[in-house]
Amino acid sequence: MAMFKDDPERPEQYRRFERTTPAWFQDAKLGIFVHWGPYSVPAWAEPIGALGTFDEEEWFQHNPYAEWYYNTIRIDGSPAQRHHQEVYGGADYDAFLDLWKAESFDADSVMDLVASTGARYFVPTTKHHDGVALWDAPATGDRNTVRRGPGRDLIGEFRDAAERRGIRFGVYYSGGLDWHFTQSPPIVDHIDDTLRPLDKAYADYAFDHVADLIEKYRPELLWGDIEYPDAGKPEGEKSLVELFRRFYAARPEGVANDRWGETHWDFRTSEYEQGRDGEGDSAWENCRGVGFSFGHNRLEDESNSLDGEGAIRHFLDVVSRGGNLLLNIGLTASGEVTPLQRRTVETLGAWNRANADAVFGSRALATGLGRPSDEHWVRWTRTGQTAHAFIDAPEGTRVTLDADGAAMDFAAASATDAGTEVVDGTLVVTIREHAVAGPVRVDIPLRTA
Repeated sequence: MAMFKDDPERPEQYRRFERTTPAWFQDAKLGIFVHWGPYSVPAWAEPIGALGTFDEEEWFQHNPYAEWYYNTIRIDGSPAQRHHQEVYGGADYDAFLDLWKAESFDADSVMDLVASTGARYFVPTTKHHDGVALWDAPATGDRNTVRRGPGRDLIGEFRDAAERRGIRFGVYYSGGLDWHFTQSPPIVDHIDDTLRPLDKAYADYAFDHVADLIEKYRPELLWGDIEYPDAGKPEGEKSLVELFRRFYAARPEGVANDRWGETHWDFRTSEYEQGRDGEGDSAWENCRGVGFSFGHNRLEDESNSLDGEGAIRHFLDVVSRGGNLLLNIGLTASGEVTPLQRRTVETLGAWNRANADAVFGSRALATGLGRPSDEHWVRWTRTGQTAHAFIDAPEGTRVTLDADGAAMDFAAASATDAGTEVVDGTLVVTIREHAVAGPVRVDIPLRTA
C-alpha cells in the first residue's frame, strides 16, 4: 500500500539524480514481487477486493492484505482481531517469527518459477511494516530471519538465485512504517504524519538498513514503500540523498520507485486500482497480487484471484499502455508457492514464451493507429514497424479491429491462431482453436514511421 501524490516535485537536493529512465527497465515489462514474513504463519485477511475500490476506513477495518495482520489485529472490533483471539489467544505478533521456519524453502526452485514467466526482474520484501528483516540487518538484534525463525539470510539466497539466472535483483524496503521500532498505534482509517515515523532516530535506523542492502546485495532496483522519515530527507551524512548517491555509484543503471516521499524517482507506481493517475507517458509500474493480498492468505481461492488468462489480460493491458507489471506471489510460511498461484504464473509464462517478441521490449501503439476494446477484448503493442493486436474472444468469434487502414498494411497481417481478412477496408479476425491459453495475436506491418 502506498501514499500517492498526483504531481510530485523533486526538491533541489534530489534533482541531481534526475535522468532518463534506463531502457532496460522500460523494456523489462514484467517483474515478480514476493511478500514473505511472519504474517505468512497466520496467513489471514478478509479478501474484500482491490485497493482503490473502498473507502479508507472500511479498508483498514477489513484489510485484505495479510501482510498488514500486525496492524489489523490491533483495531478494536475488527474481524482480524476476533480471529486472532479465537485462534491464537491474542498471542504477541512476534510469536509468529519463531513459528516461521521456511523449512521447504529453496530459492532456486522459486527462481525457476520466476524465470519461467519471462520476468526480467525480481523484488522480495526485505523489511515490511512489521519491522522484521529478512537478513541480518543492523541494530535489529535477534528480530531478523538470521537470528530467529528461519535462521537464514533469505535476501542473500534470493539474490544469489536471481543472479544465477540473469534476472535483475531489486529490494523492497518499508521506510515509511515500522510498527515495532516506533511502537505506533494501529492505523484505523488513514495514514497521516502522526502515525508515520518522522524522527532522526528512525531515519538513521532506516539509512543503516538501506545502506547495508546496497553494499551487501548490490540491487539494481530500490523499491521503497509508504514514505521515508522526514528527518532523513535533507542533505547530510545519513540522508536519503546519500543513499541515492551510493546506490547509483554502485549501479549506474539502477532504478528507484516513487515511494520515498516527494524526493526522487525513476518511475511512478500504481497498486491495484490506487495511484492510476501516475500511469502516464513516463516510466511507470503497476503492482498487484494474484489475489487481493500480497502476503499469503489462506482465505483466497479461485473466486477472488486471477487465473492464468486473467493474469495475461492484466499484463497486456498494462504493457499496452506503456507500463510494467510487478506481479506478486506470497510464499507460505514453509516457503512454497501455493498451487493456485503457481497455476496462474505458469499459464502466464507459457503465453509469454509463445509471444515474447511482441511484448518484451515493446512500446505502446499510438491510439490513433489502433484502439483497445472491451466489447471483444483487444489490446495493442508495437515493436519496430509492426503493430501487434491481442484478442481474447471465444473460438469462432469474428472481431473487427478498430485500426487505421491507411497506416497499416492489413493485407499483410498474419496470425497463427486466427484467420484474417480485409472486409470493406477493415481487418476482420476470426478466432481459431489455440493450444496456448490466452489472447491470440495478430501482427500487422505499419506503413508509417
